[in-house]
Amino acid sequence: MATGETGFSDIVYDLISVQYHALKAGHDYGQYVRDAENANEEEIAEFFRTVMEQDAERAARCHRFLVRLSGTDKAGPAVD
Repeated sequence: MATGETGFSDIVYDLISVQYHALKAGHDYGQYVRDAENANEEEIAEFFRTVMEQDAERAARCHRFLVRLSGTDKAGPAVD
């Protein structure tokens, strides 16, 4: 099991990173949807909604993996 400077496994760091970026992007896409709607571009707004849903699912999937790894030796140091 490879660990970075934090003591947590690389895979946990990677999952948290993907989850963070998916959640951040999902937040930003809300503005993109509004911009497209304000420009009367419903097809583009729908595209942004779809991308936002995909990122929400990606973040949720990361969460499920993190829950599965939590408390195992694959995650990193135990929390007391």
